[in-house]
Amino acid sequence: MKLEVCGMGCAKCERLEENARKAVKELKSDAKVSKISDMDQIMEKGVMLTPALLIDGEQMAVGRVPSVDEIKAMIAKKKVKK
Repeated sequence: MKLEVCGMGCAKCERLEENARKAVKELKSDAKVSKISDMDQIMEKGVMLTPALLIDGEQMAVGRVPSVDEIKAMIAKKKVKK
């Protein structure tokens, strides 16, 4: 599983990355968390508002910072779909 945090480096973007990493750690998941800060790459993914969280390419949260528990629920939901 791949989590991508899209954002240019603002405080909300940083907090989203922290929350995503914490959620993965708490779940003891082998999911990879990466940060995309290049605007061209962000737009290529169809993201028009940051911060954004993508899980396996699907936009799960846009323009807001979900809590660690919300992200854990998103990860669990994606695992069930597979």
